[in-house]
Amino acid sequence: MAAQPEGMPCWADAMFSDLEGAKSFYGDVLGWTFGEASSEYGNYTQAYANGKAVAAVVPPMPGQEGQSAWCLYFASPDVAAVAGRIRDNGGAVLMEPMQVGEFGSMLLARDPSGVVFGVWQAGTHEGFEAKAEPGAYCWAEVFTREPEKSDAFFPAVFRYTAKQLEDDAIDFRLFYLGDDAVLGRMQMTDDFPPEVPPYVNVYFTVEDCDAAVAKATEHGGVLRFGPMDTPFGRFAVLTDPQGAAFSVIDISTTEGEMPKLHDVS
Repeated sequence: MAAQPEGMPCWADAMFSDLEGAKSFYGDVLGWTFGEASSEYGNYTQAYANGKAVAAVVPPMPGQEGQSAWCLYFASPDVAAVAGRIRDNGGAVLMEPMQVGEFGSMLLARDPSGVVFGVWQAGTHEGFEAKAEPGAYCWAEVFTREPEKSDAFFPAVFRYTAKQLEDDAIDFRLFYLGDDAVLGRMQMTDDFPPEVPPYVNVYFTVEDCDAAVAKATEHGGVLRFGPMDTPFGRFAVLTDPQGAAFSVIDISTTEGEMPKLHDVS
């Protein structure tokens, strides 16, 4: 696989206090199977969809127990350079660039509005082995209460261009690499309880949105929104039994016209 362009979402993982519970839940909902836990790297455990690496789960490090959340990583050929741009544009580096054996290098950061994300410089691990296939990553959106901060930050760090949705009811923006939309940005409204922090909502592909929701709720997940038909697919927003938010989307079931956008970059 060729190196991914800088700023392309390339990997997702999450910390779970109950790792076996997470494996059971996502195995049932998304059909994941799991590799051996890597004791050398804190029992980091890769998830597979149809034999292709699509995400990972890991127990928290001592002192990092807390709310589970999915973390999205963006590709870069130089994590150290990205760390500099993050700081220069008002973000914070939470974990300094770190070599992960032969697999690559990573950092964790927070944008000026509080959204946590990662950056991955590929070594032997290039990231997602599948996208937009059942069980695999499909899409992601930054949810923030301060969109103007995220809107300035991400294009400065990753050289995105941007288009804004022409809709007075929703403040939604798309970030692009070339002609490809790679990330959304949604303003969090008062519908979100104040204790919910800004976050990246990761979408995983499913064959049947309603069936996935039924499995998720049957196994202790909570339906937060949907299912809803859109021009991009039928999707729903969920939280898993340990509180991590994620979405499922059936991209084969679409309805309605594509929204109108205008350039803002």
